[in-house]
Amino acid sequence: MLGASTCFALSYVVIKWPGTPGSVIAWWRLAVATVFWWVFLAYRRVAKGVPFPSRTTWKYVTPAALLFGANIAVMFTGATKTSVAHLEFINALAPIVLAPLGFLFFKEHPQWKALRWGVFSFTGIAIVLSFGPENGVATVEGDLLVATAFCAFLGYLLLTKRARAHGVTTVDFMAVMMPVAMVAATPVALLIAYDSFIPDNPKTWGSIFILAVLTGIVAHGLLVFAQKIVPIATISMIQAGQPATSTFLAWVFLGETISFSQAPGMALVIIGSILVVITGQRSIANSRKFTS
Repeated sequence: MLGASTCFALSYVVIKWPGTPGSVIAWWRLAVATVFWWVFLAYRRVAKGVPFPSRTTWKYVTPAALLFGANIAVMFTGATKTSVAHLEFINALAPIVLAPLGFLFFKEHPQWKALRWGVFSFTGIAIVLSFGPENGVATVEGDLLVATAFCAFLGYLLLTKRARAHGVTTVDFMAVMMPVAMVAATPVALLIAYDSFIPDNPKTWGSIFILAVLTGIVAHGLLVFAQKIVPIATISMIQAGQPATSTFLAWVFLGETISFSQAPGMALVIIGSILVVITGQRSIANSRKFTS
């Protein structure tokens, strides 16, 4: 999960680097990743006789893949219309939202007392979104797109957890997810950037291939693998430091700025997530000690 978080932190910088519509980069990133995974499946089939994904696998993966395709197309578009800081700190609310959803759908038992610290994170988000620099790149349109993509990503995580619980392997999941996600991403890309759907500059192709490896193969592969053994709330908790990392990288490579007024909000988001993790782990440890 630490490796996946680092890759995701780098990805938003790569998305904004060429100045191309995000939905186009999203679609082609999915296409490159699809080719990789199916070449790997073909090799595995010939070399080891491993069958291609079954009909049952397609059944469980397809709903998650459709949400992922919508998420990546809208999120990449939002990334080009708002700042990395706004994007990452909106996504930082995931652990607070996922904990009760994990309980509702998978009977996981989050530490409810720990979640009270989530008020820090929600307060911090309000500050970050309200006090951006006047010369910043953030827009209300971009923030709304990111929020919409955020909801799709929550659904993707929940449905991924369900697929993994039914025995879908990491490789089969990734191989099915990528082409199905392209189906959901296609109308978004054509609607937003039909006139520039075919990239015509080296920087765009470079960002596509970097993202295909960085997130389409490495980051999401690690994330899906972790879904098998890590509670869904914990997965997002581990990413508590990702917003700060992405914001720093955006400042270094893209020259994006933040206002002094936003700093307390960013600190509250990170502190809230960290306190949720620490308090939750202590509660688990005390519970086990009492049981013993």
